[in-house]
Amino acid sequence: MSTLEYAPSSAPRPAPSGRARTIGVLSLDRTAYGKAAALTSIQRATRDRDHFVSILSIPARDRGSLRRAVARLRRLGVDGILVVAPQRGAIEVLDKLSGDIPVVAVASGRQELVSAVAIDHYSGAVAATRHLLELGHRTVFHIAGPPDGQDPGRRLAGWRDTLVAAGVEIPLPMVGDWSPGAGYELGCRLAPRTDVTAIFVANDQMALGVLRALHEARRRVPRGVSVVGFGGGPEGEFFSPPLTTVREDYAELGRRGLELLLTEVDVGRHASANDTIPAELIVRASTAPARSRTLRALV
Repeated sequence: MSTLEYAPSSAPRPAPSGRARTIGVLSLDRTAYGKAAALTSIQRATRDRDHFVSILSIPARDRGSLRRAVARLRRLGVDGILVVAPQRGAIEVLDKLSGDIPVVAVASGRQELVSAVAIDHYSGAVAATRHLLELGHRTVFHIAGPPDGQDPGRRLAGWRDTLVAAGVEIPLPMVGDWSPGAGYELGCRLAPRTDVTAIFVANDQMALGVLRALHEARRRVPRGVSVVGFGGGPEGEFFSPPLTTVREDYAELGRRGLELLLTEVDVGRHASANDTIPAELIVRASTAPARSRTLRALV
């Protein structure tokens, strides 16, 4: 477990509540970009409000690790805790361990026990799938994240519901582990299939692996296969070809998460409010109109 502490400038502006708060952050996100982007946005939001922040990154998510992390934040005298990318099991444990300290989940799904701020994974997946269908693809294949990931269930549900609404065939989804290696392995299974002309991948890193697999199989993107990712990391613009993706607004995520937590700190109570931030489809060169079945067979 690693710790990073940040203090505001030596001449801070008054905090909205009349004094600077100390915010604890528990990072449970295993994905490199999501973790870095969420933590950066939270640090920026606390700096802008002249609050203090202590960040603990927890590689393991067992009860013992969570108990030790909460105990350390209590010793630091935090006023509230932001939890980045928690699973439901972690939320249940933290809700019991935190006691009277408010907890807000960031980059998670909807929560009942604590307040939460999340990206609208469902609408983002709908937009990605609809984009591919509107390009004329007969169906869209999907590579999902692991069941215990940040929120792959909502992305998978958005993909499936869009295909159902369109009345098209629903391929069996494939499951990866968020890594480029998993995307490459699953992409190698899809690449030889001539019926695969559109793939929606649950994150940009797995999409990178898919692009390599398609390239090695001589399936041209987007002429033969269109690919959409999810996440909107800055590197996606420099994939070959540049990746069409669903962008998650981590800056807004951090800002709203902090605002929600400070509200709970100031009123002195726990709440279960849920705030959802829209996702944005960014269209680049990895998607294009579907070609005829005859032409696809030659690609």
